[in-house]
Amino acid sequence: MTLVIRSFDRADGDALGQVFHRAVNEGAASRYSAEERAAWSPDAPKGDLWADRMDRADTVVAERAGVPVGFMSMDPGSGYLDLAFVTPEEMGQGTADMIYAVLEGRARARGLSALSTEASLFAEPFFARHGWRLLMRQAVVRRGVPLKNCRMKKLLSQAVPA
Repeated sequence: MTLVIRSFDRADGDALGQVFHRAVNEGAASRYSAEERAAWSPDAPKGDLWADRMDRADTVVAERAGVPVGFMSMDPGSGYLDLAFVTPEEMGQGTADMIYAVLEGRARARGLSALSTEASLFAEPFFARHGWRLLMRQAVVRRGVPLKNCRMKKLLSQAVPA
């Protein structure tokens, strides 16, 4: 099945909530305990507030056979990459690489000088592979449970080749 990379549509909201929930609860199981994953995503996000969050951001979706299998969202003004998730079946298949390439290209086209994120321990190697650097390790508290993650940044070259 062909992978299609496209911009977010509000009709994607609930499906992306499922992608997020599965990525956290199944995909991140090797790096986070059941308690941590339950605090991070006790239920799949859905509804207007979730769709609004995707809509406000520059959200890129990957789909196969018309079904979303991954997405990333970035604040178009600051370059903060807020969400980056693919279904467990898509992990290691290059899907996240393709979504990320589109978002980084859009950031460069906007003239952003850097991208930043708070990456999960599971996502840290992905970002490092794409040239991001670790700024600091930290723990954020979700539903009373500390979750380890890391602040990361990538500088974008603004130089235009001669």
